[in-house]
Amino acid sequence: MTTSTDRRRSVEDIEGDRWGDPPADATYLIRTVLLLRRTPVGELGVEDLRILLGQRVAPSVLVPLALEVLLEDPLAAGHFYPGDLLKSVLGQPGSFWDGHPGPLADLTVVLDRFQAVLEAADPDEVPPRDLLRAVREFRER
Repeated sequence: MTTSTDRRRSVEDIEGDRWGDPPADATYLIRTVLLLRRTPVGELGVEDLRILLGQRVAPSVLVPLALEVLLEDPLAAGHFYPGDLLKSVLGQPGSFWDGHPGPLADLTVVLDRFQAVLEAADPDEVPPRDLLRAVREFRER
C-alpha cells in the first residue's frame, strides 16, 4: 500500500485549514500538535503520528501513513510502548473506518501481523493490556 499524499506538504497545506499559533499559555500537547500540523507529512515520525492520531487530527491524511509503518512493524513505538502507534490508529472513530475501506483493509492485515507477532513473542513480553483490549474491541466491531 502506498498513499498518494504529497509528502512535501503539511497537514495544514493538504487540508487548507490553518489553526494559527498556540496561545502563550498553551500546553505542551497543543504546541506540539500545532507545530506538527505545519510539518511536511513525509517528515513525521512514529511519535508524531501517534500524537496527531491520538488527538484525531487529519486521520484521512495520517492513517494511511501510519499504516505504512505498521505494515512493516505492527509494534512500532513512539515514546510510550511497543504498539502505541497501533493503539492511536485503532482509536479513530468507527465513522472514519466506515468511510475508508482501503485503510480498513490495510488495518486488517496489520492486525493479522500483530497477532502473529504476539504468538511468536516471548511470553514475558506481552503488550500493554490497553493495546490488547483495543485490538480485541476493534475486531469485535
